[in-house]
Amino acid sequence: MQLTGIHHLTAISAHAKENVAFYTGVLGMRLVKKTVNQDDVSAYHLFYADGKASPGTDLTFFDWPAAREQRGTRSVSRTGLRVAGEKSLGFWRDRFIKLGVHTGSVTEVDSRLTLPFEDPEGQRFVLVDDSTGEAHPWEKSPVPAEHQIRGLGPIVLNVPDLARTARVLVDVMNMRRVRDYASPDSEHRIHVFEMGKGGPAAELHVIEQSDLPASRQGAGGVHHVAFRTPDEAQYHAWAWRLNEVGLHNSGEVDRFYFRSLYFREPNGILFEIATDGPGFATDEPMETLGEKLALPPFLEPRRKEIEAGLKPLG
Repeated sequence: MQLTGIHHLTAISAHAKENVAFYTGVLGMRLVKKTVNQDDVSAYHLFYADGKASPGTDLTFFDWPAAREQRGTRSVSRTGLRVAGEKSLGFWRDRFIKLGVHTGSVTEVDSRLTLPFEDPEGQRFVLVDDSTGEAHPWEKSPVPAEHQIRGLGPIVLNVPDLARTARVLVDVMNMRRVRDYASPDSEHRIHVFEMGKGGPAAELHVIEQSDLPASRQGAGGVHHVAFRTPDEAQYHAWAWRLNEVGLHNSGEVDRFYFRSLYFREPNGILFEIATDGPGFATDEPMETLGEKLALPPFLEPRRKEIEAGLKPLG
């Protein structure tokens, strides 16, 4: 029973309209699902991905009127986005400078070329050189196909107690601890855990910093990170596994586009295990994904009420 990689990462934005403009217009990602937070229908849940809405490419946002995140430990501190090669990193650095995006320099980190940047709300990212696997560009993107973002990973966690997180990653989630490297931002070392076949799309990078205060969740911060399980059988097995080891969890949750299972690792970061399917084309044609407000069947009877409570994105 193996998790196969990062499924999606969900963050928080206080400005949904500006969020759409940045992630589609600047980053060139495709808005593949415009829906609502199923537990808080007053908020959008926006999904950005590659041209085919592939699992492992989803960067998602809850639209909440929150204050800025207070940075600290017990958090996802940086999100990796994969691009293909040094030439693409150069393209992105030039694009970010031209468009006024907060960015750094192309630097080798953990034997890979990287480029850090932040979105307008301070959400922290790093572009990572990775040319492996299939790519599914979005034909309507303002970014040339060869430079488009290919998917998620690695994801960087900041925790006060590495040993407690490592036990869950290795002993419960069957990840492998494979190496460590020097942090580019501090004297600390970052510890790498991998899933499935490994590689940037299937890695968690964990840094231990016990001297930091706990983060306070808000806009510009991450809500949770989700990991891929390929089918229903393994999804049910993961639910059984969490219960077997006594790890408090949500139980199985049907999100319509995928099945979810939520729990917190020992340092308090929210994890999710999610199935690859059914997928975002379940209720919309692939060609027109994200163009209209999509609601799962159990919310459809409330459409008029829900739409009245949402702000226009256009």
